[in-house]
Amino acid sequence: MGRVTVVDHPLVQHKLTIMRDKNTSTAGFRRLLREISLLLTYEVTRDLELTTTRIETPLAEMEAPILEGKKLVFASILRAGNGLLEGMLDLVPAARVAHIGIYRDHETLEPVEYYFKAPQDIADRLVIVVDPMLATANTSIAAVERLKGRGANHIRFLCLLAAPEGVERFTSAHPDVPVFTAAIDDHLNEKGYIVPGLGDAGDRMYGTK
Repeated sequence: MGRVTVVDHPLVQHKLTIMRDKNTSTAGFRRLLREISLLLTYEVTRDLELTTTRIETPLAEMEAPILEGKKLVFASILRAGNGLLEGMLDLVPAARVAHIGIYRDHETLEPVEYYFKAPQDIADRLVIVVDPMLATANTSIAAVERLKGRGANHIRFLCLLAAPEGVERFTSAHPDVPVFTAAIDDHLNEKGYIVPGLGDAGDRMYGTK
């Protein structure tokens, strides 16, 4: 799947297994999501460009590496995206944040937008869109279309779990947007949930039904 990277680091896979377990508590699920987001962020930012700056250590002056260009934008698809966002900001606290309020209608499975807020200069920044699940991909496709409409042209998509159907639809709709995920599961069920999956990420994160 050319533009799809599965992050198979042992720590990622271990934490994901605990998150899948239906007996994992809300607090445990939330903590693990924050932890795993740090590891996924490490991978999605692996090839960021560097430049150098002159600094002075306690022993000598040196040319030291530093990130080049403007700060990143993390674009969270509400509400579940915020679970990944918190850990990502722990790793990159200077990143700008966009919020995209889109939910999937449980009857039609189509996306419904209710909120959008993003930095004005988003066209000049790398935008990493985050949502725990890439299931039908309807919501994710709509979110990326919205960002592109605002001028974003350097976008990556980061999720915890993906379904083959969602990956196919997303990469067909946005072939220029690479996808990073911890796992690609077996299939979607008739209600559009990833199987075996981990249930509804938002509900498990916030203790709602």
